[in-house]
Amino acid sequence: MRALCENFAALYGYACPSTHNVYTAHDGQFFVTIRFMDHVSFPKNFLWGAATSAHQVEGGNRNDWEKFLPAGAACDHYNRYEEDFDIAKQLGHNTHRFSLEWSRMEPEEGVFDEHEIEHYRKVIQAVRARGMEPFVTIWHWTLPLWVRDQGGWENKKTIDDFSRFCDIISRLLKDVAFWITINEPMIYAMNGYMRGKWPPRKKSFFAFLRVLRHVLSAHKKAYEIIKQAAPRAQIGIAKNNVYFDGGFLQYPARWWWNHWFLQKIKNHQDFIGLNYYFHNHIRGFRFNQNENKIISDMGWEIYPEGIYHALRELKKYNKPIYITENGIADAADAKRGKFIRDHLAQVHRSIQEGADVRGYFYWSLLDNFEWDSGYAARFGLVEVDYKTQVRKIRQSAWEYKKIIQSAKFKVQN
Repeated sequence: MRALCENFAALYGYACPSTHNVYTAHDGQFFVTIRFMDHVSFPKNFLWGAATSAHQVEGGNRNDWEKFLPAGAACDHYNRYEEDFDIAKQLGHNTHRFSLEWSRMEPEEGVFDEHEIEHYRKVIQAVRARGMEPFVTIWHWTLPLWVRDQGGWENKKTIDDFSRFCDIISRLLKDVAFWITINEPMIYAMNGYMRGKWPPRKKSFFAFLRVLRHVLSAHKKAYEIIKQAAPRAQIGIAKNNVYFDGGFLQYPARWWWNHWFLQKIKNHQDFIGLNYYFHNHIRGFRFNQNENKIISDMGWEIYPEGIYHALRELKKYNKPIYITENGIADAADAKRGKFIRDHLAQVHRSIQEGADVRGYFYWSLLDNFEWDSGYAARFGLVEVDYKTQVRKIRQSAWEYKKIIQSAKFKVQN
């Protein structure tokens, strides 16, 4: 192939320049680029793992979502976390992201449940005991009922309530080096307060903005509080960013959806967590004009190159980046292995161009309760039979393990 490129260049009288195994030739009218990536290798200390969230896997919660659309027993991870962490260890993971359930730890305002705090202390210890680095998400979308009843994030008081919660847990759960304060603030506010799909099912642009401002303030306060309790802790958020391309609207869309929140907290984050799922192609004034050549079970376009562009956009913040979520709903497990490989190839491409990416968390370790989609979507590296709670490791999980073990793999373009 390289000879082909060189012959093409010689035929048209041009040299065939190369950068990072990219060979280009043209004759003024035609332009050909051939990219060679015999293999990609990741940094030695790269973190490899998967992610979960409390309400989606634990079962038995009492919060606003359980009242809205019951998850029931979910994966019974609350009682089976050691079994699940054994599986993660078996799959070669050296890190794991999970979340705390606020409604368990503070079931009534100002009343903290010591038993539940001890439970999460044991969860953290169990992760560490298996040689994995815990990434702990403090808030992953669910609210205690008493917070819901006071108006949730629309009520400014919730900022102080969340700050108190962060103060308590950061002092009692000291064996945590990486904290994620908030998961996907834009997604939460959009679906709960603009689209009306999630609790509290409102459709108000002003409520949407109010919630975003309050969540923003809550993160900043939480950052300062945790730093006081643990000055060496690394603190960030998990931010859902979209690769917008196409028409001129891509530029304001990127500014608003991808960067507005991050710009506001740029002095209150030690790292950026990127959740990448979506490409959004714009034609004229129309969004989501994607080709959708390959889609997931949820109808989402699979577009690996988008994660490369999303990471390029984040370089300007000069912060370490962890891919805190990236996954596919694929019940047949027919696309997941290639999905992981193709996205990691693009992650490696961004690293080669200077992005400080330090870890990758596949979403999710387990099949789980996928919010308003219920149990239909199967994201897990591990299949879960919800009737028997039997776990079955999917073939794609073993393919991911091979990548982890060698920290490199072959790519052909």
